Amino acid sequence: MTQTHSKVILVTGCSSGFGLHIAARLSSGPFHVVASMRDLEKKNNLLGEVELRKGKVELVQLDVTNRASIREAILKIRAMYGRLDVLINNAGYGIGGFFEDLGQEEIHAIMETNFFGVQNVTREALPLMREQGKGLIINMSSISGLSALPCFGAYNASKWALEGFSESLFYELLPFGIHVCLIEPGAYKTKIFYENRKYAKNFFNQASPYYAISQAFQKRTNDHIKTDEKDPEDIAALVEDLIGDDHPPFRNIPDSSSRWLYRLKRFLPFSLFSWILMKIAYLGVPLPSRGEPNGKNI
Repeated sequence: MTQTHSKVILVTGCSSGFGLHIAARLSSGPFHVVASMRDLEKKNNLLGEVELRKGKVELVQLDVTNRASIREAILKIRAMYGRLDVLINNAGYGIGGFFEDLGQEEIHAIMETNFFGVQNVTREALPLMREQGKGLIINMSSISGLSALPCFGAYNASKWALEGFSESLFYELLPFGIHVCLIEPGAYKTKIFYENRKYAKNFFNQASPYYAISQAFQKRTNDHIKTDEKDPEDIAALVEDLIGDDHPPFRNIPDSSSRWLYRLKRFLPFSLFSWILMKIAYLGVPLPSRGEPNGKNI
């Protein structure tokens, strides 16, 4: 195992969710943790958790869609520590809504954060890592980056783009001693499904042809999250393991249900896989009737 006593770690999106758990867990370990967030006024939840764990973090303001703020944060890290060993690209959000209910600006916005935001931070961090001749980049993806679902197309697209970028980056950076990893969790009970949940602008529009389906999907998602017992702390523990691994695996799917979904998608013919997924996704969901050439509805 690599010695970790002096590793400097930058985590994005630490005001809630996985980012908060990751930064708080690492704060009590042998690391220098730089926890970043877009709005520092939302720091109290993180600081409270860090205090409970008797840890220590350095807070910096960083908006992944603002290159000036990213550059300033990296310059601060260079001035304070002279190095950056681990970058954890965690900042992101989800949005629910069928494609026709989504505005183009909503799709652009989620791509700006979930995909281009990762590229923005990585671009600024890489020169510091290359100077060292080593480093680790962990990109927080999702099982939604490997298998799509109805009503989450914009989120799926942002994570699929992240998957492709990360795989290419893996090959590009290995000659420089920099490893790239992906973490692809399923649904965990974090603020992304509560205060941070976002909806398409026409999600609640009763005139939308998708209205009844959207509301049914929302209820099913809510019911699933309420009964979900997966612990977000497991993701923080996985990150800690990856940091301590000299040769961390590229793809990391932490929960069993997501691993099964990935295996089914990988090995089943798409016609069979999509049939199964449609049966599961639309179970109990009111679907519009379809007019057939013979005049009958199915």
